[in-house]
Amino acid sequence: MSEEILEEVEFAEEMRELDPEHALLDLFEHISFKEKIARIKFGLKQPVETGAYKWARLEMKRFLSPIAGVVVPTVALLLLVAFAAMTPAPERKVEVQIIDPEETPELEEIEEIIEPPPEIPDPVDVDFSQDPVMNDVATPAPPTDFAPQPAEFDSVALTKSPVILRGIYGSRNPGSRGSALARHGGSGAGEAAVLRALRWLKKNQLANGAWKGTEPAMAALAILTYMAHGDTPASEEFGYTVEKALQYLVNAQDASGHFKGRDGHDYTQPICAYALCEAYGMTKVPDIRYAAEKAIKVVVKGQNAHGSFNYNLKGKSDTRNDTTYASWCVQALKAAKMARIEVDGIEKCMNDAVAGIKMNYANRDGYGGFGYSSKGVGHLTGAGVLCLQFLSDSQSKECQGGIAWLDQNATVSWAEPWGKRPVYYWYYITQAMFQQGGGSWNAWNKKFSPELVRNQTIQSKEASGYVDHLGNPQETGFWTDPGGAGHGASKELDTMLCTLMLEVYYRYLPTFKLPDAEEDVDLTEDEDNVEVSIQI
Repeated sequence: MSEEILEEVEFAEEMRELDPEHALLDLFEHISFKEKIARIKFGLKQPVETGAYKWARLEMKRFLSPIAGVVVPTVALLLLVAFAAMTPAPERKVEVQIIDPEETPELEEIEEIIEPPPEIPDPVDVDFSQDPVMNDVATPAPPTDFAPQPAEFDSVALTKSPVILRGIYGSRNPGSRGSALARHGGSGAGEAAVLRALRWLKKNQLANGAWKGTEPAMAALAILTYMAHGDTPASEEFGYTVEKALQYLVNAQDASGHFKGRDGHDYTQPICAYALCEAYGMTKVPDIRYAAEKAIKVVVKGQNAHGSFNYNLKGKSDTRNDTTYASWCVQALKAAKMARIEVDGIEKCMNDAVAGIKMNYANRDGYGGFGYSSKGVGHLTGAGVLCLQFLSDSQSKECQGGIAWLDQNATVSWAEPWGKRPVYYWYYITQAMFQQGGGSWNAWNKKFSPELVRNQTIQSKEASGYVDHLGNPQETGFWTDPGGAGHGASKELDTMLCTLMLEVYYRYLPTFKLPDAEEDVDLTEDEDNVEVSIQI
């Protein structure tokens, strides 16, 4: 067998010398391990130049290589571990110094400083050197206090942050109202009446955020009443009341810009547009702006052929000029301009409205005034005058003629009511006289403010059932029009209008720049005097 093995190995080596890549050595892979060991032993005993010896050496290398690849690294690793275990760890020394703690000196107790509320001064006579007319621009001194208000609004939810009211609304700040009251002849008694009314309105707000009556219009008037006082959704006592009212009003608007639940003549549209524009002006909330734009577009589009306005905003096909309806439209347009809400055609609409309003003007007894839906001189003269003032036409003969007539004829008395809806008429006259200023305002202020304060129905703390945000019972108060319950009158409406009158001192800041007087226009006299029936 040894000779056979020797011959096979020698043959294989010869073939490898002829072709190094030849794989004949693989022929031996079929032998057993025992036979391979025997052949290796045999080959190692042969002469070194023989193929058997060379094969035995080769197989020894092949056999021992895997063992060496595992055993050698393992032995080296064990040696390293042994050396590491035998090496002692270095000692670390840390010096520690013990310091005795010092005693903390006792702090003096800090006393809470409580500032007394600002005193509201008694009324003073103010002589205006020139006629103030409400305008888009005003530069009041920066307020020292702020009224909190919302920053964001998303149709049904409000987030609140404090913001300082500036510009035309600056005097509504809590720290500025007292100064405005003193400057324009207000009183502490009037402010107390305002606060009682706001609390009464809060207590009588409906669960949906509106008030009894034509709900969208009543919610809008209430928003105007609270915001005239500087109250927004962030106010402490009345914030939630304003928030609910705004939520209701925005949600009551449909895609066309109109409002659900409006009255038959749609006084609702301009009144709601007015409130939304003013609310945006005070809050700068984007979603309120969107609602205001939709509402004011309806007003602009509804202007009639003469430039004035009529029930239901019928547009250019209509020729009836309604002074009382137009007054709400003009107030809405002015609020839009003050809030910098721009819609297509608003500038032209306001310019054209001047001529339209004047179409209901007439002269009488050397003075002038405005009729209801035609030329006349009557109880709606205050409304016509206020429209021209808001449209920057305060120096026209029509506006000044109306002021002169009011100076001579307008009265304020619960015992002897002035017309069928005196509260409604006084609402316009109070604003018109304030914008006129000077002797006209001083004389009217001395009449209307004490009369309103005296005739407020006051509910005591014990009887009112009202508890403020601090948990304290408070008085509430409301008004009832002395003209009676007709023509849409209600305690809610009368209370809102009377409150707005007593807020006139700080509601708007008069401007100090008068518009250029326009050329006088002669109009035919008319003695008609038509009463107004407001449906709200």
